[in-house]
Amino acid sequence: MELRFLPVTRERWADLEALFGERGACGGCWCMLWRLTRSQFEKQKGDGNRRAMKRIVEAGEEPGLIAYAGDEPVGWCALAPRAAYPALERSRVLSPVDEQPVWSISCMFVARPHRRRGVSVALVRAAAEYARRRGARILEAYPVEPRQERAPDAFVWTGLASAFRRAGFRDVARRSPTRPIVRLALG
Repeated sequence: MELRFLPVTRERWADLEALFGERGACGGCWCMLWRLTRSQFEKQKGDGNRRAMKRIVEAGEEPGLIAYAGDEPVGWCALAPRAAYPALERSRVLSPVDEQPVWSISCMFVARPHRRRGVSVALVRAAAEYARRRGARILEAYPVEPRQERAPDAFVWTGLASAFRRAGFRDVARRSPTRPIVRLALG
């Protein structure tokens, strides 16, 4: 499958809505979990989170990449400087590894018909190139490493560790058996 990767912009907002669908990708998240306090996230789950993400895009930010197969949006990768995700700072498991400035991949979503076809690995590689072009020196992610061979898709919304490793990332911390922190030097 030939893919191309473009940042979400005002002009591509409808593509993100089409990809995420009525459920907002996963339970009305709209990739806002790491950007908000837990209570604010829960209060505006669904349409409120959609509006919040749309405001970010309308303000001119590019909060992630959309993967396209032809003209069809098939995948999403949320990425930004780690400071854009204040909830990461409050996480015991995902707190900063060190003082180095990093960009973070906080979320991955691939449309059901395109899963298990390499879209995630390609998205992660495209995200690394995108972050590099914007001056990032380190790209960090917080994937899941399930204890069982196959985890339900809803539980791997931060991506699978195996996909990140295939894209060249290395473990730098592990404060939970199933949640490594992985990094790729973009130098």
